[in-house]
Amino acid sequence: MSQRIIRSLLLATPAVLGTALAGSMPAIANEVSPATNSGSPVTVPASNASVITLDAPALPVSQQLTGSVSAEPAPVTGTPAVSDPFFSQLNRYSQEGQGAATEAIGLVTSVNQLSDVRPTDWAYEALSRLIENYGCIAGYPDGTFRGNRALTRYEFAAGLNACLDALAERIGTGGVSEEDLQALRQLLDEFRTELAQIRGIVDNLEARVAELESNQFSTTTKLNGETIFAFSDAFGGDNISANDDNNFVFQSRTRLNFDTSFTGRDRLRARLQAGNFDRFTFSAGQEYRLGFDTSTTNNTIQLDTLSYRFPVGDQLTVHLIANGGGIDDIANTITPFDSSGRGAVSRFGQRNPIYRLAGTAGLGLSYQFTNPVLTRNILSIQAGYLGGEANNPAPGNGLFNGDYGAFVQLTGTRFLDERLNFAFYYVHTYNDTDLGTGTGTNGARLREGVPVVGNSYGASLNFSISPNFQIGGWFGYTFGRAIRTGDANIMNFAVTLAFPNLGGDGNLGGIIFGMQPTLVDADSAIGSDDPDPSFHLEGFYRLALTDNIDITPGVIWLFSPNGDSGNDDVIIGTIRTTFRF
Repeated sequence: MSQRIIRSLLLATPAVLGTALAGSMPAIANEVSPATNSGSPVTVPASNASVITLDAPALPVSQQLTGSVSAEPAPVTGTPAVSDPFFSQLNRYSQEGQGAATEAIGLVTSVNQLSDVRPTDWAYEALSRLIENYGCIAGYPDGTFRGNRALTRYEFAAGLNACLDALAERIGTGGVSEEDLQALRQLLDEFRTELAQIRGIVDNLEARVAELESNQFSTTTKLNGETIFAFSDAFGGDNISANDDNNFVFQSRTRLNFDTSFTGRDRLRARLQAGNFDRFTFSAGQEYRLGFDTSTTNNTIQLDTLSYRFPVGDQLTVHLIANGGGIDDIANTITPFDSSGRGAVSRFGQRNPIYRLAGTAGLGLSYQFTNPVLTRNILSIQAGYLGGEANNPAPGNGLFNGDYGAFVQLTGTRFLDERLNFAFYYVHTYNDTDLGTGTGTNGARLREGVPVVGNSYGASLNFSISPNFQIGGWFGYTFGRAIRTGDANIMNFAVTLAFPNLGGDGNLGGIIFGMQPTLVDADSAIGSDDPDPSFHLEGFYRLALTDNIDITPGVIWLFSPNGDSGNDDVIIGTIRTTFRF
């Protein structure tokens, strides 16, 4: 049995019409005044149009609903308004539940096209007259009506909708023949029970749909992973380290993210990580670190990240970080290179090192001032507190008594016709042993064996000159104080050039020139400043082999390593292959 016709029942006019007729038929007492002959138009008086006596049907109501139904509207047309209340009610009901998904059901102009309607049936004569006069019954694509099957009465009730429209239009233009009007009365009375039953089915389905809509999201966990293979080598720096024999290495890292959502708008992330990175053997500074190195060297599996974020209303997002979090998990770092698997190949080239001053566990908030529905520009503020030893209950540790960092950032995105992104940020830190930059010269770390307090200020910007060329960069300055020792200032900056989709969709070319964190001013108790700027030049090209595999060759050139022009330059080359799944 075609589901398309049945579906039309549930949303089309007869369903609603049947309910109205079931309650109003007992009160009907008067008929429309007959015309002078059966073929002439009949004008329906407003005073008695609502009390029409319907003749008894020629056949009893015997068929019952035995099949499943689906809600698809019957092919109907709009009707003009008429003054008569009865037919106004027909018009109002006939316009309910109309839809567009009726292409497979066409109107037929002759009852002979409804090949399986029996000429001996009572319904045949009524159908024949209505179809021949108005062409108003919808058949199946193969030209059949299929009126001798289990759901014939309900299919017929759906088709009746088209005839109601046709008759209402005829009445609205001046009248309808009494013979056709009488046939309509009989059909309405014959299918009154089915229409009422269909109304109940529709109500039940509407309730079930409402329940499904209100509970349409179920708790879902998605696994997404990333594996990196890297072939790397380092050259130069002969006078920096006693051991300058860095060899060609093959290293790897794997991350598995388990992302769970309970509402569809939140995210609980648990990340497992394993890797085998040994850093190159240059003794001074942290300028040589690759962007995808790990804290383990023997593929030990660790819970690298555990965090939960959820919205409060439409503008506020709360971040709860239990392990492995950083400022960049809460705030937008602006740069297009901030990805260890798909961005810059160096640690410094990914983002401003100021973002690395605080991390591990704590709370973050992000509030969006502007509504993206009303304006393209998005202005937001982020703030957070992260403790470096939040899990340690020993004296001098814990969430508030150990290493910590607090930050605030003002972020603007999609400005100047969605081409400009910017951020201004401040980070206050306290660390037991050093400043905690993670990159830069040895002097910039302030490793004085005493606690170090830092107040850092930074700004980042990225501007899209064209869809395939962006220019950006950052600046950072830190006022550091080694407790009971002295003060020191550290500076870093970078200029970035990005070439999205260079040579093909998904590709990315990048050039980075800047200065890694360098000690530019220090009290005598701390020591001398770095004598020379430690410049960093990096170039890489990410080639998207497939949607899930990238290969990225990159070169890093370090001028005056460790802030000393007397040191030989260092060149690091790597080929990073990233698999995402």
